[in-house]
Amino acid sequence: MAAADTDILTRALDFLGKDDWPAAHELVQDLECPLAYWIHGLVHRMQGDLDNSRYWYRKAGVTAVQWSEQSVEAQIGELQRLLCATACR
Repeated sequence: MAAADTDILTRALDFLGKDDWPAAHELVQDLECPLAYWIHGLVHRMQGDLDNSRYWYRKAGVTAVQWSEQSVEAQIGELQRLLCATACR
């Protein structure tokens, strides 16, 4: 993953942590990687668009159990850990 993408994903997660899903959506909508797809799914979940959310979660490889049983906050934390692990390689 390019450093620029990592920066964008980090900013998107910061926006999600502040409940600013529109700003996060703007950042991830054109990125093509599993973490961006997961964030995109989370954005649509926060928006209340569950059909669109399911599409993006599937594209990210996130199971229905993962996204439906984890809170938004837990998913943001998991994404932050994954992003850090990816960026630190």
